[in-house]
Amino acid sequence: MRLKLVPSETNWDFFKYSRLTFGASALAVVLSVILFLIMGLNFGIDFRGGTTIRTESAQKVDVGAYRKAISPLKLGDVSITEVFDPSFGTEKNVATIRIQAQKGSESISPATVKSVEAALQTVDPGIKFTAVESVGPKVSGELVWKAVEAVMAAIAAVLVYIWLRFEWQFSVGAVVALIHDVLLTIGIFAILQIKFDLSVIAALLTIVGYSLNDTVVVFDRVRENLRKYKKKPLQEVLNLSINETLSRTVMTSFTTLLALIALFVLGGDVIRGFVFAMIWGVIVGTYSSVFIASTILLWLGVKRDWSKPDANAGNQFANVDA
Repeated sequence: MRLKLVPSETNWDFFKYSRLTFGASALAVVLSVILFLIMGLNFGIDFRGGTTIRTESAQKVDVGAYRKAISPLKLGDVSITEVFDPSFGTEKNVATIRIQAQKGSESISPATVKSVEAALQTVDPGIKFTAVESVGPKVSGELVWKAVEAVMAAIAAVLVYIWLRFEWQFSVGAVVALIHDVLLTIGIFAILQIKFDLSVIAALLTIVGYSLNDTVVVFDRVRENLRKYKKKPLQEVLNLSINETLSRTVMTSFTTLLALIALFVLGGDVIRGFVFAMIWGVIVGTYSSVFIASTILLWLGVKRDWSKPDANAGNQFANVDA
């Protein structure tokens, strides 16, 4: 017996409460922007600056023991990562320790570096610090803008891609849905004050791709059905298309969430922010593909007959019998 999260055939009206769902989404986006401006984000070391220490030891790296040893020093945000690189050789165990910039300075002081080394030597007496590097706030500020540019470039590329593949109405719907997903993700990070670093930016870009994939699947079916049912009202065609792809959409999101939840529970602190952003992004991305992108398409109208040269021919706003 096959697992079915939704019935094989459904006939749900996804636009019955479209004004309510779209209004709630618009309100959530506005609140996300306000919370971001008021509370800000809990930027990680990548964006605030700090010091990176590279360690080397003959003993195997124990991230948990390292973190427990450094914790009493109260240095704020500390990230510890084991580094796997064949060039180091099997006899060397390498880790990187990133410590946020301390108040009144761009990096930690030499005395603090010594105290970190002493703390780690209680765990591994043979540990050595092979490199100590600092990143100031200026460089970190540039990273913030580069991250914003990366997300905006991804959304702009989506706008062009959907416009070329479908029609401009599809493109607007897809881009509004993507902006909705990104802003809600930023909003939840502002509310919960979860650490926001470069891994979360990677998650945002992944969310853009995931949400776009869901939207394109629905839009492909919409285009097929618009050609097949030329006399059906646009709302009925959209409902039919969403219902036909609903099983695939729900199953894809469900299986993706299973893997992400496992990573969130078992993956540790290093990837927790990334995984949380992905979990949230999958949920809102699936929602926006159905309730945001398709609603925008319904409101804008769309070309109904691609065999006609007139771009407005068959549009729901044109005075023609579609």
